[in-house]
Amino acid sequence: MSRPVPEQLADLPYADLLQPHTGPLRSDARYDTVHFEGGEHTDESGAGAAFLECAFTGVAFSGVKLRQARFNEVWVQAGRWVACDLSDSEWQDGAFLGGVLAGISAYGSAVRRVVFRGCKLEAVNLRAAVLRDVVFEDCLLRDVDFGEAKLTGVSFPGSTLEEVRLRGAQLSKVDLRGAARLGLADGHQGLRGAVISSTQLLELAPQFAHALGIEVKDR
Repeated sequence: MSRPVPEQLADLPYADLLQPHTGPLRSDARYDTVHFEGGEHTDESGAGAAFLECAFTGVAFSGVKLRQARFNEVWVQAGRWVACDLSDSEWQDGAFLGGVLAGISAYGSAVRRVVFRGCKLEAVNLRAAVLRDVVFEDCLLRDVDFGEAKLTGVSFPGSTLEEVRLRGAQLSKVDLRGAARLGLADGHQGLRGAVISSTQLLELAPQFAHALGIEVKDR
């Protein structure tokens, strides 16, 4: 991604405009230059809400419903998003720095020009999602499901992939060469359209053989 990612809250171009958020989330609300700082939101609903140039620092979301919400130029630092519904949501020009996303339903979502850096993604459902120009940098992706998703211009520098699913996925210009580990649970045919290194090819060879029904014996 060519554009720089702000490392600190003060580096955001809209930092001076941010206003503190108070109270619970509201469905279909519009949050413009709002700072969500600390605190925990549990079982609330922000479905259909719009978050424009917002910052989230140290926020814990648990069981929050954000279906069809829109996130445009949001900045998330050191948060915890657990068992949240983000299905059919839209993300554009955002960044996740550190933090955890676990048990997330994000199927059918659209993610464009978003950076995940130093994050842990576990049991995240991105089936039928559309990801374009997304970077997973130094992340752990465990049990992440990209089944039937469309990935274009996605890269994984320094990231560890464990039990990642690609069944039925469509990949274009996806760069996996920088991944520290490339562990796939299924969907090896889904790698068509991706770029991997010769070392990764050798590591994946037994899985490719198994997926194709090939029995490998030296004798």
